[in-house]
Amino acid sequence: GINAEYGELQVQIVDKPVLHPGQALVKLFAASLNRRDYWITVGLYPGIKPPCLLGADGCGIVVKVCDDKDSYWVGKTVIMNPSFYLEDEDIYQKTTEQLNGTIAEYISVSVTKLYLKPSHLSNIQASALPLAGLTAYRSLFVKGNFKPNQDVLVTGIGGGVAQFAAQFAVLAGGNVYVTSGEDSKIDLSKKRLGVIGGVNYKIKVSPQLVYTEHCEAKFDLYCS
Repeated sequence: GINAEYGELQVQIVDKPVLHPGQALVKLFAASLNRRDYWITVGLYPGIKPPCLLGADGCGIVVKVCDDKDSYWVGKTVIMNPSFYLEDEDIYQKTTEQLNGTIAEYISVSVTKLYLKPSHLSNIQASALPLAGLTAYRSLFVKGNFKPNQDVLVTGIGGGVAQFAAQFAVLAGGNVYVTSGEDSKIDLSKKRLGVIGGVNYKIKVSPQLVYTEHCEAKFDLYCS
């Protein structure tokens, strides 16, 4: 976690979380880092200040619940909705109030934020899914109102959110194009993600150049 000073990371011994009604105790197998965690370390993420434990994503096993009515979850391997402390129904809204992060042995979390780990994913793979995946989904389908056959430009395809967005759009029937500062990333996205083409923004900096190279008209949706 981060102690009292920004940027100073430390391994710390902390107490095991105490459960409150409606919560589960999860023993973590794996956790993943996001850009959000870096912004916290330099004091640029709103609402979170040191001392704090980093991490919004994780995969683990439920070892205990506070309420008997939630006993179904005990022994289940789960991932967690990263908006741990937001109880409104917009499940895609990111948290700005996370107090105990996933880069730890244990975390307490509301049972309403638990989801069974997808069986085809390893613990490590599953731990990288929630935050970037939900951000991409919300961008495309909630805010972007994506429709099949639309032309979509995903910028910065080297990033986690961008890679999820490209895959979601391709699988949902979109015509997907990307930008990157490295030709190798564009090539990989064409081979592995199914995108149609891309432009290196370090060489060709205007999205208009992507239009003229790949489309007859401008894009229907930008995901950046």
